[in-house]
Amino acid sequence: SFYTRRCITEDPSWSLVTVPHLTELCLQHIVHNFEKNPILNYLLPEHQRKVVDRLSTSLPLTVTANIVSHEDYWKRCCIERWQVCDVSNYGDSWKRMFFERHLENILKFFIPSTTDPKEVLELIPLCKGYVRKLEIDQFLPPVRVDEKEESNDLADTEEDANFSEAYTHHYNLKDLISALPHLEELHLTYGVKSCGMNFEWSLFNFTEQDCFNLGAAVKMCHNLKVFKLTRSKVDDDKIKLLARNLLDHPCLLELDLSHNLIKDNGAQALGKLISHSRLETLNLCNNQIRHLGAQALAQGLAESSTLTSLNLRLNFVEDKGGEAIGHALLTNTSLKSLHLGSNNLSEPTAAAFSQVLAQNTTLTSINFSCNHLGLDGGKQLLEGLANNKTLTKLDLRHTEVEQETDFLIHQIVWANREAARLGSLQHPTAEPL
Repeated sequence: SFYTRRCITEDPSWSLVTVPHLTELCLQHIVHNFEKNPILNYLLPEHQRKVVDRLSTSLPLTVTANIVSHEDYWKRCCIERWQVCDVSNYGDSWKRMFFERHLENILKFFIPSTTDPKEVLELIPLCKGYVRKLEIDQFLPPVRVDEKEESNDLADTEEDANFSEAYTHHYNLKDLISALPHLEELHLTYGVKSCGMNFEWSLFNFTEQDCFNLGAAVKMCHNLKVFKLTRSKVDDDKIKLLARNLLDHPCLLELDLSHNLIKDNGAQALGKLISHSRLETLNLCNNQIRHLGAQALAQGLAESSTLTSLNLRLNFVEDKGGEAIGHALLTNTSLKSLHLGSNNLSEPTAAAFSQVLAQNTTLTSINFSCNHLGLDGGKQLLEGLANNKTLTKLDLRHTEVEQETDFLIHQIVWANREAARLGSLQHPTAEPL
């Protein structure tokens, strides 16, 4: 007691209260030495939380990935690294968000023959349990060693895209994708964002080798449900190769190939895919599909029992294609949503769909916007809708349909929508329209 009194006398600010508990000292020691000795899982739950709250977000992932499961820690990691963090896009899991975005970031800035492939491969054991979706909106080509001489002839022309294709192959996803057992969604764009003054067509070249590698990778990704390959100049030859790899895929439900260069031959391959797969959604918006391609898709549609949504907006199917799709819908009983906007359609397609609307009881949404259906086309659709009870959306903007006809069509569709809404309120377990 004499010693205690002496301490207090010599240091007026000293107090027994400030002496940390032994437990607290132990926890501090664990935090400071966590990288060398991460013994988190041996602690009581309340002590685990105290340690995790103090852990640095700069600790190596080799230490934290498979040991720290507390969401609060990964929330700190995400918020410190990214300005926008919407965890609802990641199944409300901060840990999943961190590893998906971290992996995406490495892939977006991976430079073939420059970046060490180990950067990706060493991450697989750490992230494979959490990655369910990857969105990669750019792939960088290799750095070209022998820069070509500047030429005013080829500068800024499409021919430059084919210059030295060997130098433009991108990162091969095969080893990565085949090692991610929970991957369900893959969104890819082969191109370079913000290339600025260094623009070259070759920066946007999805090569044959890229396509071969990607096809093999997707085929091995057995749990993949959603595959999007957009804005990548995918042409007929490449889509035929990809379609062959997807033919017997056990899980694929959604395929988005919008904003590419797919023509009739590619559409024929996709028509076969529709009829030989479990595909539910196919998006071919903004391609170059004409009536032969549309007829092939229609044949696939006639044989399909799973496809519920088809988007052909911004193509060139014209009336021959539109009529073929209409004919297929007289027998198809799976399709619910169809987008044929901006396809140079006119009255013959409207006549075909008049019959569809009179007979089909599956379609709930049709988009004919930006076509030339005209006064007669509008009247044909109105006649077909007379006894239709299932269509809840019909978009006729910019179709040259008479105003009164448009109003009467809108009344029928609105009544169907209200009936469907009331039906869903009475039967809440029913599938929403």
